Amino acid sequence: MTDSASRPATGDRLRAPDDRGPVVLLAGPGESSDVVANFLASKVPGLVAVREDPPSRLDMARRRARRVGWVAAAGQVLFVLLGQPVLRRRAAQRRRTILEQASLDPTPRVPFHHVNSVNDHETIALLVGTHPVAVVVHGTRIISPRVLDSVVCPVLNMHAGITPRYRGVHGGYWALAEGHPEWVGTTVHLVDPGIDTGGILAQATFETTAEDSIATYPDLHLALGLPLLAAQLDAVLAGAPLKPVPTGLAPGSKLYYHPTLWGYLACRWRQGVR
Repeated sequence: MTDSASRPATGDRLRAPDDRGPVVLLAGPGESSDVVANFLASKVPGLVAVREDPPSRLDMARRRARRVGWVAAAGQVLFVLLGQPVLRRRAAQRRRTILEQASLDPTPRVPFHHVNSVNDHETIALLVGTHPVAVVVHGTRIISPRVLDSVVCPVLNMHAGITPRYRGVHGGYWALAEGHPEWVGTTVHLVDPGIDTGGILAQATFETTAEDSIATYPDLHLALGLPLLAAQLDAVLAGAPLKPVPTGLAPGSKLYYHPTLWGYLACRWRQGVR
């Protein structure tokens, strides 16, 4: 495993930001947002958590079709609606084991402020009003420049993939599908107006097992990435500047989407990539 950042012990509480504002979490829907919120709440004082509503699937499909065409977009929708639920049910025990071994809690415990979109004026007003010392983004829409411009603190994202090679979604899966298990990993980076293009702060790789699949890779990314994120927040709260680091793990840059249902099945049959 490659690790470019030191990791605090899971039980260590990060240093308090003195008289500065809180850490703000901007999160999307889903269980993983509860995992991240619980982890951060155990680390930083006065966490402010904001969750946006899920975007319209029809709107998402239309936007995706403009990028990849309607046939590919339809295949991706079929994978999300038909393939993922089956895979997640079959992997339920493995997912619980991963979270338990990493001492991560998926139970909804942290109260969230709810907004329609992370890019709404309501979100900007909350950020301006709280003067955060850092903003953590997890599973939201692409953050608009006007939201980023509303804060003067670092905005961080924990990405499930090695950037800039694997931007978008399912970075671990796509590395395996392309025959690069050594590039399965997680990145903590600064957020800019692009899609997973911000300065890299820390990266680490991990190995998968025969029990894992595209349904469990996100949990493995969480287990690996959250300590990396904690190390960066520790630096912020200590008043240290965040310094992007070069990466030589995976050359190139590409934006990835969900696999199509037929593409996933073909890759699983031909290459054994689950």
